[in-house]
Amino acid sequence: MKIISDLHIHGKYSRACSKNLSFSNLEKYARIKGLHLMGTGDFSHPKWGKEIKNDLVEKEKGIYRTKTGFPFLLTNEISLMYSQGGKGRRVHLVLFAPNLGVVDQITDYLKSLGRIDYDGRPIFGRSVMEVTESLKAISKDIEIIPAHAWTPWFGILGSKGGFDSLEEGFGDQIKHIHALETGLSSDPPMNWRVSSLDKFALLSFSDLHSFWPWRIGREATIFDLKKLSYANIIKAIRSKKGLVGTVEVDPAYGKYHWDGHRNCNIIMNPKQTKKAKGICPKCKRALTIGVEYRVEEVADRPIGVKPKEGKKFWKMLPLSELISVVYNVGVGSKTVEGIYNKMIKKFENEFDILLNVEKNKLSDANEKLTNIIIKNREGKIKVDPGYDGVYGKLKDIEKTKVKNRQKGLGDFG
Repeated sequence: MKIISDLHIHGKYSRACSKNLSFSNLEKYARIKGLHLMGTGDFSHPKWGKEIKNDLVEKEKGIYRTKTGFPFLLTNEISLMYSQGGKGRRVHLVLFAPNLGVVDQITDYLKSLGRIDYDGRPIFGRSVMEVTESLKAISKDIEIIPAHAWTPWFGILGSKGGFDSLEEGFGDQIKHIHALETGLSSDPPMNWRVSSLDKFALLSFSDLHSFWPWRIGREATIFDLKKLSYANIIKAIRSKKGLVGTVEVDPAYGKYHWDGHRNCNIIMNPKQTKKAKGICPKCKRALTIGVEYRVEEVADRPIGVKPKEGKKFWKMLPLSELISVVYNVGVGSKTVEGIYNKMIKKFENEFDILLNVEKNKLSDANEKLTNIIIKNREGKIKVDPGYDGVYGKLKDIEKTKVKNRQKGLGDFG
């Protein structure tokens, strides 16, 4: 049973998130996208926690379903800000919980550290070592995953207060860490350059703040399970067996791929940054160092190395983004919405369109859109890199001949 999952999300009570986030909207757009499993996000927030208990019912062990049957797994993100080794540290962690009883215990523990009612991703002045040890004392079945591990501001390996290895950050608690989330600005090949990460499963999720098709499932993790259950998901992560691979955007699409200053409209690649000694040429302050630069700093392998246990990955950009660049309109425009909905009505879901529908069956789309869908499938879309909180931008693509693949990727087979 192939399970395409998006397990790092947020609810309506998180900062900078859509107030229309609800389990009905998450289910609606998850089905449109082609997802089979979602995280609840924000289970520690009092109001969102009540909605989880009101709207979802446990069917399989650790899997909670809506009234119409869509499955969710109990998840939460927390932010830790503290000092270690004489340096300020900022790390986000994603938590998976096996049941609502454990959720209540986690919530009580977090309440002992500080407030949890102001944001779905609460902040605590505790180290990842202390928090990991305390959570594992609650339940060995809690999964703890460093979120968007390379992001400058709150990634455990990021440039602003991060560590050079997971072992450095977690210390003796590293025995409880089995995976990391790559984040939008990195992909598996970038992580494969760091040999110390080989032992960890690489996961990808959207970290969505709204349910729109260009956010939900933009990154995802694919499992192959005999039966959907919390225990089987955790077993697949910890053993890497049953973990098929990940759906990734081009890392240049992420908001922190290259270096720069948003307010100064300055963007630099790693070579330019080194030449400038990390200083913005406009304001003369330190640049926000992005993921590509940071990976290069800690990498001990050349580009192109794939470890023996490296999993498959599918690199693609959301269909709404493709429509947007073809028609030269905003991704949230009525034009994009209309064309997107027409295609979804004709085909199974967005992933089916992006990966499996043959070119000749996409004939209702204009020629340029058809071509860009196929080029996206082949990983040939070019993106101007994102930097300092600014998303990367797809480059306009003129009509080109594209080889027609007779078969797609077989539903991520």
